[in-house]
Amino acid sequence: MASTKTAVYTALAANLAIAITKFIAAGVTGSSAMVSEGIHSLVDTLNEVLLLLGMKRSQRPPDDKRPFGYGRELYFWSFIVSVLIFAVGGGVSFYEGVTHLQHPNPIENPTWNYIVLGVALILDGTSLVTALRAFNEQRGSQPFWSAVKSSKNPATFVVLFEDASDVLGLIIAFLGVFLGHELNNPYFDGAASILIGILLTAVSVLLTRESRSLLMGEAADPTIVQNIITTTEANPGVLRSIRAITFQMGPDEIVVIQQVAFRFDISSKDTVQAMAQVRQAVQESEPSVRQVFIEPVFLSTSNG
Repeated sequence: MASTKTAVYTALAANLAIAITKFIAAGVTGSSAMVSEGIHSLVDTLNEVLLLLGMKRSQRPPDDKRPFGYGRELYFWSFIVSVLIFAVGGGVSFYEGVTHLQHPNPIENPTWNYIVLGVALILDGTSLVTALRAFNEQRGSQPFWSAVKSSKNPATFVVLFEDASDVLGLIIAFLGVFLGHELNNPYFDGAASILIGILLTAVSVLLTRESRSLLMGEAADPTIVQNIITTTEANPGVLRSIRAITFQMGPDEIVVIQQVAFRFDISSKDTVQAMAQVRQAVQESEPSVRQVFIEPVFLSTSNG
């Protein structure tokens, strides 16, 4: 979680500084693409604030109102961020581009745009590298897309895709400004805004799908489930784990419900002790397991 927070704070600082400089440059030059990029960075800044809010609220301990904790707060706010990228970032950029095509204005003094785009590319590039490192640390040896689909920490991949779209958007904005000025054709600038809007919409659709899946509820990673079963069946009082149901309540919060078959020839006291041992062993082997509920099932050794 520490590396994730670093990536989010880095992106927040970069996007806030970039948004201010982009709007200043847009006001001086009249560039439509630069306005879109300024909106893009402003939306990203708000997104980082919402992700930090979600991360903070998700750390609250369980209480009577939320006995399983508040881990899904992060999933909720990640979903909101994904929708905002489309509704505000993509929608406004697309609208700005269409408006500029309808009422084209030539770009004046593009030097400011080039300076801002260069500075923004350095800042966003640095943020992208930080987010990529955090994501790589999380995914380990998993293939990239497989890691995105199986990730239980949306903040990491949301920031990563935001930063990647930032860098691609800057390249598109640069081409729009450069071609529009060099060819004295303002339509390139408007077209760049539309392309940025399409880019943000595509990223939003991807992130919304992944965040929605987490918000709706997912099981823990199969390797974790298998480890829980193996750990349970290692107890001498256990015949086998009949069924293990897991709920991913947050990036590092898993609830486990198990049907466990205990030996028929052990006493009730030994069964209770075995259940406590299983619960402790599971939580020690998988620190992300916060709560373990065991439903005992008694079988004879001949039927086990």
